[in-house]
Amino acid sequence: MEQLYFAFMGLLGAVLYIFIWSRSFEELKSFQSVKHLVVGVIVGYLYSVLHSDYNFPNAIMSVVAGYFGVDFIQGLFERLKARLTP
Repeated sequence: MEQLYFAFMGLLGAVLYIFIWSRSFEELKSFQSVKHLVVGVIVGYLYSVLHSDYNFPNAIMSVVAGYFGVDFIQGLFERLKARLTP
């Protein structure tokens, strides 16, 4: 049950990201928004697996992880791409 709670908190972080950075209603319905939602749920679940405590600070960190999840992954891929390309 804790994993579901943390996955929901990651989803909440992704929803916050989408509502803050969307400029129009079309951006809310875009594939980019769906990608943020899916990654937010996955990151929230992974956070619950990595931290065994079920408490308030970890729930807030799950929201933060859901908010920054896609940006973190994109940053990793950009660094990897920069190292692989001459």
